[in-house]
Amino acid sequence: MHEIADFLGAHPPFDAMDAADLERLEAATEIEFHPRGAIVFSRGAGPVEHVWVVRTGAVEIVHEGRVLDLVGPGELFGHGSMLSGLPAGFTARAAEDALLYRVRAGVAAPLLARPAGLRYVARSLLAVAGREPPEPGADTSSRPVGDLLRSPLVVCPPDTPIREAARRMAEEQATAVVVDLGGGRLGILTDRDLRTRVVAAGRDTRDPVSAAMSAPAYTVSADRPGGEALLDMLDRGIRHLPVLSPTGAVLGVLEDADLVAVVTRSSFQLRAAVARARTRDEVAAAAARLRTAVIELHAARVPAGEIAAIQSVVVDAVCRRLLELAVAEEAPPPVPFAWFALGSVARREVVPSSDVDSALVWYGEDDGASAPAEPLRALAARVVDGLEACGFPADRQGAVASRPLFSRSVAGWRAAARSWLEQPSQEKALVLVSLAVDGRPVWGIRTGLSVPDAFQDARRHPQLLRLLARFALSFRPPTGFLRDFVVEYTGEHRGRLDIKHGGVVPIVDLARWAGMVAGVTSGSTRARLRAAADAGTLDERDAGVLSEAFELICGVRLAHQVEQLDGGRAPDDFIHPGALSPVTRASLKEAFRTVATVQKRIASELQLGLR
Repeated sequence: MHEIADFLGAHPPFDAMDAADLERLEAATEIEFHPRGAIVFSRGAGPVEHVWVVRTGAVEIVHEGRVLDLVGPGELFGHGSMLSGLPAGFTARAAEDALLYRVRAGVAAPLLARPAGLRYVARSLLAVAGREPPEPGADTSSRPVGDLLRSPLVVCPPDTPIREAARRMAEEQATAVVVDLGGGRLGILTDRDLRTRVVAAGRDTRDPVSAAMSAPAYTVSADRPGGEALLDMLDRGIRHLPVLSPTGAVLGVLEDADLVAVVTRSSFQLRAAVARARTRDEVAAAAARLRTAVIELHAARVPAGEIAAIQSVVVDAVCRRLLELAVAEEAPPPVPFAWFALGSVARREVVPSSDVDSALVWYGEDDGASAPAEPLRALAARVVDGLEACGFPADRQGAVASRPLFSRSVAGWRAAARSWLEQPSQEKALVLVSLAVDGRPVWGIRTGLSVPDAFQDARRHPQLLRLLARFALSFRPPTGFLRDFVVEYTGEHRGRLDIKHGGVVPIVDLARWAGMVAGVTSGSTRARLRAAADAGTLDERDAGVLSEAFELICGVRLAHQVEQLDGGRAPDDFIHPGALSPVTRASLKEAFRTVATVQKRIASELQLGLR
C-alpha cells in the first residue's frame, strides 16, 4: 500500500504534501481497473464524489463524441466537478486498459483547497484547453466577484483586541476580519494569521488587531471577473480578497476556496491558447475560436452579460499578448507606459460587432517630453493592426492608442482632462470625456495617474456634468409610433431598428453621467447604476428599471448577432421588428418606454427641457 503514497507524492499537487497527509490520502484511496473502452463516469453524472489519478494506461476525456484530452499516468481528473458541485461536464473513458487510484472527496477536497492544491486546479484548467467544457449556465469564471460573495462581512477598527476580533469571526463563521484603518485604507486579519502570528508566536490576545493584521489589504472591485480575481490571488499567494463597491465601500471578503468552482472553462481555455501563441498569426488563430465559443455559450443559455464579459476577457488577453510580442520584437520602450481599454471593452460589455477603443499613457520624470511619443505610437499601431487581424477592428471614429489624441504622457492627460473639465463646450469635449472615463488598464504599469483618474474631481465642475446629462439624454429610445418601433427610413438598413443607439447607448450614457455625479469614473454600466443608487444621485427605482432594461436589450442584441454569426454573416445592430417574437417585441417596447420615462424625469429634475 505504501506504493500508493510514494506514487501520489511524486506528482502534483500531492508532491507538496507531507508524510501525514499522504498517509491519509493513501487510506482513502481505492484501486480500480477499467478495460479499454470502459466508462469511468458519464457526462451529466454527479457531482462526482471522487477524484481519479491514472496509475497506468490512459483515460480519454470525451465531450459530445469528440476526444478533448488524454489523461496519462500521474494526472488527475474529475476534480472540477467534485470541487464545484456541478454535474460532470464530460465523459471519462478508458483509452486503453487503465489502473486508476480513486480518492474520496471528503479527503481530497480539503487537500485540494490548500494553496498548492488551488494552484494546481487553476493552472490545470488554464493549461489544458477543452478538458472540461461548460455545462449550460455553469461557466461563472466571468461573473463579477460581487455576485460570488458568500461569507458574512466582519469589520473592526484597528484598536480592537485580537480576542474580540477572533470571537466575532467565530460567531459569524467568517475566516477573516477587515480592519478599517480610516481614509479608505484597509487591513485584514485571517484565520491563518491567528494561527501563525498569534497562537504560534505566543502573542497576547489582548493586543490590538493591528499588531497581527496584514496591511494594506489587496482589494478587488466588485465587477472584476472571478477568474481574474483567482489568478491575482494565486500570483500574490493570498487567500482572501476584500471586495469593494465602485464607491469604495467594503461589500465582503472573497475566499480562494469560493473561486475554485469559478475556474470554469470558456474564457480560460481561450486565454490559455492566446498566452501560448508565439506569433501574431498564432494569436489570430486562437482568437478565431471566440466566435464559435459565443455561439455555443448562447445556445447553452449563458446570460448575455456573462458572454459579454467572456469576450472582453479574451480581447484583453489578445491585446496583452500582442503587446508582449511587439515589445519583444522591437527595442525596449523608451519609458514605462500603460495600455487602456476604452468603450465597451473597458466596461466588459462586448458583443460580436464591437470595435476596440484604446488609449496609451506613458510615465517618466519628464512627463511632458515628446520624445517617447513616436516609438510608442508606432508600437501601438502594430498592436492595433494585430487586433484587426484577430477580428477585433479599431474604433471607426479613431479612438485608438496609435493616434495623438489618445496617446499622451501623464502630464498630457492631466492637461487634456483639465481643459475638458473647465471648458466642456469645446468641440468633441463631451465625447472625449465619455471615452476617457470608461478607461480600464489592460497592460503595463499600474501605478500613478490612470486615464479615468484624471476625471475624479468632475463633481467640482457642474457645467460639465450638466452638459454630460444633456449629452446622455440626446439618444432617445425608439418609442415614436403606437404600434411599432421607430426604424431607419433610408439607406441599407431601411425598415430596421438600430438597437445599439436606440436601446444600449441611452442607458450606457445615463449610467456614466450618474456614476460621475456619484464620484465613480470607470466601471460597468450596471456597477455605475448601483453606485448612483447607493449615492442617491439616481433614484433607486430608476436605477433598477434601467438595469433590467439594459439586461433585456443586451440579450436581444446578442441573440440577433449570434443568429448572424451562425449564418455566416457579419454581425450588426439593425434588427427587423417583424423578426422578433410577439413576446420579445412587447418586452422590448416596454423597456424602451421605461428608459424614455426615466430620461424625461431626469430632464425635468435638471430643468433640461427634454421633450
